[in-house]
Amino acid sequence: MSVLLQETTVSANSSTAAAEARAAKLMKRRSRIRFYEIIVWIAAIAAYFLLPSKMLILTEIAILALFAVSLDLVLGFAGIVSLGHTAFFGLGAYVAGLVAQHYFAEPVTGLIVAGVASGVLGLLTSFLILRGSDLTRLMTTLGIGLMMAEVANQMAWLTGGADGLSGFSPGPILGMFEFDLFGKVGYLYCVGVLFIGTMIMRRIAFSPFGLSLKAIKGNSMRSAMVAVPGRKRIVTAYTIAAVFAGMAGALLTQTTAFVSPDVLAFHRSADVLLVLVIGGTGYLYGGIFGAILFTLVKDWLSVITPQYWMFYIGLLLVILVLIGRDRLSRWVEYLPERLSKKEDRR
Repeated sequence: MSVLLQETTVSANSSTAAAEARAAKLMKRRSRIRFYEIIVWIAAIAAYFLLPSKMLILTEIAILALFAVSLDLVLGFAGIVSLGHTAFFGLGAYVAGLVAQHYFAEPVTGLIVAGVASGVLGLLTSFLILRGSDLTRLMTTLGIGLMMAEVANQMAWLTGGADGLSGFSPGPILGMFEFDLFGKVGYLYCVGVLFIGTMIMRRIAFSPFGLSLKAIKGNSMRSAMVAVPGRKRIVTAYTIAAVFAGMAGALLTQTTAFVSPDVLAFHRSADVLLVLVIGGTGYLYGGIFGAILFTLVKDWLSVITPQYWMFYIGLLLVILVLIGRDRLSRWVEYLPERLSKKEDRR
């Protein structure tokens, strides 16, 4: 009897070890750098040399991309729909401006402080998204964003009110690289922050923590049955997303040397959701692809039809809904699999 029990224990241990080995191999394969990711960053560097007159719009794309990637961490992986993500973006923008005006002009310092401040706000408000349905979360997050906008408008002694906050000038980055008139340094700064932020969120998303978020998104009750702490994971993801959204807002303030209540306007939340509709959710780079397409289309339409460009943006959204986002974004998922097929068979 004892021999049989010992053999059963050994068999169970070997099965567990084999399962862990397969899981580790799968995690390694899922988290490896894809071909299209390398192309994205090479293109970002090449744009600096090939499009010297487009630095401002490229900087805008990089900021919007970081904002969208931060939202994708909670929307695409945890399934938390939010219309108030602009609250963290706006807070980061104002904090960066106030830090530059009263304390430290060095941009990286302001960037970190803005991220921490937005993370604290995300942590404090995260309990509001733990209950209720998606509709409840939409209205709750929208309310947070609207309240933040009104607070910024009423605290004119601190934020400048409707006139905005100005009169500050960001210093050289790390004390060495000063912002230039053509926006070249600002673009490289924003792309650098976007790269670091994306790599950090990518590491989080494609880790066991990220897989647990997808499990919670798929079936929160079943994930709780296998001891996945759903509430803690959602709070953590929401806080991390708030940190990077605040950094995106700080980048906008530092590259424009101005911040107004517009950073807390509802249309920013709508725009970033539209970016993810265009680019797709659940793989982070959808925020980057969507930001590129959305910004370029908006810029093109605003030149052709300055009065009616929003109509065509809305028409584009309707077409995307009718055709289906998955059909349009499927090529992004298909491309790396084709290019890495040989690696997958190893």
